[in-house]
Amino acid sequence: MGLILEFNGKKPKIAETAFIAPNATIIGDVVIEDGVSIWFGAVLRGDEGSIFIGARSSIQDNCVIHMTDEGTFVDEDVTVGHGAILHNCRIGRSSVIGMNAVVLDNAEIGQESVVAAGSVVLADSKFPSRIVVGGIPAKKLKDLEGNALWWVQQGSKEYQKLIKHYTQQGIGGCAGENTE
Repeated sequence: MGLILEFNGKKPKIAETAFIAPNATIIGDVVIEDGVSIWFGAVLRGDEGSIFIGARSSIQDNCVIHMTDEGTFVDEDVTVGHGAILHNCRIGRSSVIGMNAVVLDNAEIGQESVVAAGSVVLADSKFPSRIVVGGIPAKKLKDLEGNALWWVQQGSKEYQKLIKHYTQQGIGGCAGENTE
């Protein structure tokens, strides 16, 4: 189980079925729903506002999630790739945030969308559902359809399987005793 810290009287609320890697760090005003996976080295720091991670979402290795007063909201079935940074933004259901992508303050990513690896979504950017965005600064590259759309819609199921493999081997674990 990772490092779970209360801050300013706010203790993370972690569903019993959430997988937390041993060296993940979760601080303060953070809500983690059922089936979420928080992988190795990820830091969710809810010290200046709230962080919400929806059911079955995957926050992969070395991600950083932070915010200001507005908060960071990650909907259900989202995959946040290795090393991504989310700061005070909203990520729609079943979206994929690519490795080392950055999504800045008040940006919104629509449902079933992809932010390409290494992209920077500037503050106040708003992107609709079912598109691919990429670049620095990020812009719409194309509509998301076909096999790519199917993978985005199904991706979180693969991480649910991976959680089982890790917990069966005694690595990490589900929150259980660390809930409210």
